[in-house]
Amino acid sequence: MLESATPRASKRRRTEHHINHCAQQLTEAHGLDGFTMDDLAEAAEVSRRTLFNYFPSKLDAVLGNMPVLSASALATFEAGGPHGDLVDDLGELARVIFTDEGLSREQLELSQRVFFANPRLIVTAHERFEAFSEALVEHILAREGADFGRARARLLMRLLVAVFDSSLVLDPSAEGPGAGGTDGDGAPDVPDRPLADVFSDHLATARALLA
Repeated sequence: MLESATPRASKRRRTEHHINHCAQQLTEAHGLDGFTMDDLAEAAEVSRRTLFNYFPSKLDAVLGNMPVLSASALATFEAGGPHGDLVDDLGELARVIFTDEGLSREQLELSQRVFFANPRLIVTAHERFEAFSEALVEHILAREGADFGRARARLLMRLLVAVFDSSLVLDPSAEGPGAGGTDGDGAPDVPDRPLADVFSDHLATARALLA
């Protein structure tokens, strides 16, 4: 989950995202077993060799790689920044992921549809998420100290995942942030709002509800 921010790394991430998106589109259209790696290479307009340089299998291509965080972002977090509040600073790490990964609501909704339609993906994605969460737990404990408690850190991560999931929902009949009404500032909460902004609104609402 750690990667240095270099032009070469950024270009590689863009290619990974493109292949992953094509793989998910093919999975939604034809099913996980309904296309080959050759089909994916053609859809992504890359050579078979390039495809296997990025993903060793079709399952990996559909799942994509885990999000990455820069060394500087993690160092700032462990040092108590950038805001000095644990929840706000975890939210800032999420914003960094959304921004650096170029994630959109549409792409994440596609991922959800593909995962829920293919149980094999859910199992593997769950295993990957547990590893990613556990890595963030270690950064929380490095920042807050062992007395904070591993169980508390894990619970905090699960709460943030719930906030993230709610950020993907757009229900015009509902009220509140992310629901097709207005956000906390009274601005229309429309589908093309940056996901990072929607997540921040939902995090603020969750904190107010749990205060």
